[in-house]
Amino acid sequence: MNYQWVSCWKWMLSGALARNGETFGDVQCCTISEGELWRMFDRGFGGTEGEPFRAWTARRVYFAHEYDGAEGVESVSRHPEFVEVAHV
Repeated sequence: MNYQWVSCWKWMLSGALARNGETFGDVQCCTISEGELWRMFDRGFGGTEGEPFRAWTARRVYFAHEYDGAEGVESVSRHPEFVEVAHV
């Protein structure tokens, strides 16, 4: 395991929430448990190890994102918006 890439969904989701002016207190529903959010895994390139999830706030839907085996958290608006969204 490359410890440079070790993380958990709790940390990555916290960062994504903060980028959108939200906190875990804003999360209304999440498809994985608190324990699964804290499970450490290698998020680096090569394959997915994190549990797939979705989390909803009043404004956004957050979800696991993977590119070439590297994992992260992305989000989209929960409500219709006429704003361009980059490819995910």
